[in-house]
Amino acid sequence: MLKEYKTVSEVIGPLMAVEQVEGVKYDELVEVQMQTGEIRHGQVLEVEGDKAMVQIFEGPSGINIQDTKVRFRGKPLSIDVSEDMVGRVFDGMGQPMDDGPNIIPEDSLDVNGQAINPIARDYPDEFIQTGISSIDHLNTLVRGQKLPVFSGSGLPHKELAAQIARQATVLNSDEKFAVVFAAMGITFDEAEYFMEDFRKTGAIDRSVMFINLANDPAIERIATPKMALTTAEYLAFEKDMHVLVIMTDMTYYCEALREISAARREVPGRRGYPGYLYTNLSTLYERAGRLVGKKGSVTQIPILSMPEDDITHPIPDLTGYITEGQIILSRELDKDGVKPPINVLPSLSRLKDKGTGEGKTRKDHAPTMNQLFAAYASGKEAKELAIVLGDSALSKTDKLYVEFTDRFEAEYINQGFYTNRSIQESLDLGWELLSILPKSELKRIKNDMIEEFMPEGE
Repeated sequence: MLKEYKTVSEVIGPLMAVEQVEGVKYDELVEVQMQTGEIRHGQVLEVEGDKAMVQIFEGPSGINIQDTKVRFRGKPLSIDVSEDMVGRVFDGMGQPMDDGPNIIPEDSLDVNGQAINPIARDYPDEFIQTGISSIDHLNTLVRGQKLPVFSGSGLPHKELAAQIARQATVLNSDEKFAVVFAAMGITFDEAEYFMEDFRKTGAIDRSVMFINLANDPAIERIATPKMALTTAEYLAFEKDMHVLVIMTDMTYYCEALREISAARREVPGRRGYPGYLYTNLSTLYERAGRLVGKKGSVTQIPILSMPEDDITHPIPDLTGYITEGQIILSRELDKDGVKPPINVLPSLSRLKDKGTGEGKTRKDHAPTMNQLFAAYASGKEAKELAIVLGDSALSKTDKLYVEFTDRFEAEYINQGFYTNRSIQESLDLGWELLSILPKSELKRIKNDMIEEFMPEGE
């Protein structure tokens, strides 16, 4: 028998204080019955003695303190899961929003989950092909990795997210592949873009979408990635699927955390974000990985827009500490019309060496990757030198590096949002561009590999 309380003492933003409670636990699910009979839902944030602080998912508007009834459900926030979720669209709280039938659950899972035990982890070492050369070849994503995208306001990260969701696949694998897409704090137009793109391209058939809109309560935004990750873990470890989780935009998630923290009157940390921001983000990111003895896996691509393009801002800074690299979008390349505008030099995948090479991609993957990085860096330096001293100051070799850099950006990086390149096509294009340079400059590739892979006539 659930107890009902009429002891609400105050409402501060999305938070409600309830007094004289008994046996209430942290993270417990709460039902709030308003004076109109409307039922809203919440979660226990804090318990101190006989007082409980409850966060209300649907927001506090219209609540009358005297007539509000509160029931503590004795269980945490959960989501009903089933394999039938694939191909469906849900709101940020896991309720269907695509006019389809309700899910008949195979299980009901606590959304809070937990980070994977390091002892139970299997090492990420299988290549995931996104169809994007500057990721597949130069900053390789492997199964079980967490590789964030650092973007900025106005940069086309939503187009990149949709492209990865459409094109990503695990090569040489019999297991099914699914995409769990979580959008937090996006506008209605952006939500329509994603849903229309997924339906038009058929990506929806292997996707589970969770959409939290900008006008939804901030507290719901905090639950959305947990809903998505719980679904991903179920599909991966119970249904043996390879699951790619794309979460955009993590900045809005962190802003919601800051809003709740301010309502709780907590002492703010750096730039007003709560001091536990690092811990909170890690509870999401560390749910990616592979488990020993399990076929499935959870791979994460969190996307965040850096405020003022500042990579030292707390959100990208802490994300970089927890994750295994980053893909950085360039405003300069975007202005030049390069799509996707991936800045390959500061981008990094710390696990790329584990998912490449003979038997996984091709034996020339690592040497060509290193050579392309080196040549592109040399070409950028030569272009900067020409700006200061003029083209006449460049040697013949410097001019070849400039030509390489221009073609590398125009042909290799600038592949468009609807071109799906296999890793073999990316490698072959890399060789074609390297043929611009004299063989004496290809110091990171062995001669026998140059003889085998360099295009004829070069």
